Amino acid sequence: MTVHVGTSGWSYDHWEGVLYPPGTPPRDRLAHYVRRFGTVELNASFYRWPRTATFAGWRDRLPEDFRLSVKAPRGLTHAKRLYAPEAWVERMTAAWHELDGRRAVLLVQLHPAAVRDDARLAYFLSLLPGWVQVAVEFRHPSWHVEEVFALLERHGAAYCVTSGAGLPCVLRATAPFVYVRLHGPDDTWLYAGSYSDDDLRWWADRVGEWAASGRDVYAYFNNDGHGHAVRNAETLRALTGG
Repeated sequence: MTVHVGTSGWSYDHWEGVLYPPGTPPRDRLAHYVRRFGTVELNASFYRWPRTATFAGWRDRLPEDFRLSVKAPRGLTHAKRLYAPEAWVERMTAAWHELDGRRAVLLVQLHPAAVRDDARLAYFLSLLPGWVQVAVEFRHPSWHVEEVFALLERHGAAYCVTSGAGLPCVLRATAPFVYVRLHGPDDTWLYAGSYSDDDLRWWADRVGEWAASGRDVYAYFNNDGHGHAVRNAETLRALTGG
């Protein structure tokens, strides 16, 4: 099975001198990123969903073996909290179609105040075509129950494994692939700090176990400050071969 390791986003001013040379224009940052990594998680789509033509442009710009994961828009996950998702599903599916062979996983991060609603989640997942790989990141503790894990399994959706301040680290695989978001090791603040080598070796062991069970693994570092995500991702990739 294949291990994919990258970062959440690719364009940060504070990555100059870490991922790309100082003074690199924002339009050229992706070109530097793909020389170092084979996958990335697009987070800007959460704030503003790109035009469908933009996804076609990424398909043409990215190497054939590159895989792009995309975060679902907050209009769906936070404003409407998955209610009446039909229009958003249509837009996302059109974009996913344009990515073609470059597509990886659609990440659906629910609002921290969104309490468990099995029927609403099941309805949303039932609307997605089978060729859309989807992972769901739960932020409210009411979702972390066996019934929800079983619901995800029935729909072939991945439970998003998370690491970060105030988030439960539940090592659960519910799909033919595993999706991991590493938000930083700091106990107080999300997206802060750098994982130690011991931490990364521990995660490498978990990734190895999932891969040995026949699952593809996607792992993304979201602790972007000071370039920590870049360095941590490169270390984990070296440990796992991702």
